[in-house]
Amino acid sequence: MDKHHKLFEHIMMRKGDANVPFLDLCELLVRMGFDMRIKGDHHMFTMVGVEEILNLQPKHGKAKPYQVKQVRNIFHMYGLEIGE
Repeated sequence: MDKHHKLFEHIMMRKGDANVPFLDLCELLVRMGFDMRIKGDHHMFTMVGVEEILNLQPKHGKAKPYQVKQVRNIFHMYGLEIGE
């Protein structure tokens, strides 16, 4: 199991939203098919078929816990899974 699968499981199982590395979360979203746009420290993610725009910012190298929760909710709402 690679790091993206482990991170996906970590997020979906709610194993500590404050301990998600920001860059790994960005890589995961891109791997899942999201388009990334960066403006300053704001990383915006969009995907065809997903109405919401994810706007993420790092805090000391980690993703903000409430933003990890937003990502998890998007995964649930749209039934997104990580591909092999």
